[in-house]
Amino acid sequence: MHSIVITEPQFTDNEATTIVQLLRWGVDLVHLRKPESSADELRKLVEAIPTAYHNHLVLHDHFDLAAHFTPHGLHLNHRNSVLPPNHKGAISQSCHSLDEVKVYKTNCDYVFLSPIFNSISKQGYASAFTPKTLSEAKKQGVIDQKVFALGGITAANIDKVKHYGFGGVALLGDIWSRTADKNFEQYVRKIIEICHT
Repeated sequence: MHSIVITEPQFTDNEATTIVQLLRWGVDLVHLRKPESSADELRKLVEAIPTAYHNHLVLHDHFDLAAHFTPHGLHLNHRNSVLPPNHKGAISQSCHSLDEVKVYKTNCDYVFLSPIFNSISKQGYASAFTPKTLSEAKKQGVIDQKVFALGGITAANIDKVKHYGFGGVALLGDIWSRTADKNFEQYVRKIIEICHT
């Protein structure tokens, strides 16, 4: 199973350093999601990350920056729904229903389906899918290796996500709320281990 971390919408202290640590510890990709950012602010964040890690980054905003460094891919959303011409990297997209998954999965390398569990980063954003719905979607092949679970993902529920047949997990609130913990590295490595077993 793949592991993805999505950045918080606002810029945080030592963010580039934390992103590099996450990738070093085994996170597959970091999605840079900064909806309110200027292109210049986002470019500065990317430039603070060593070039060797750029192919593990995915942009949610300011797609034109992809021409200046080589990210892993671009993530389509309601703000940015059109790929730049000649885009050669991966394509991902956010989905909030199984019908959207069916539509978008065919043109994407992977899609996010959310919220699977109650969101940690968005208060009041509750799980939209029952265990029965998710099991049925797996049986019908709607949920497969190209569909990644997002929303309330923690080390404690990744095994459930595996059971539903998802190809990966995307974490946000759980990761960023723990960056100051002394066991942060241990926790991230535990997540990677669960994903890979």
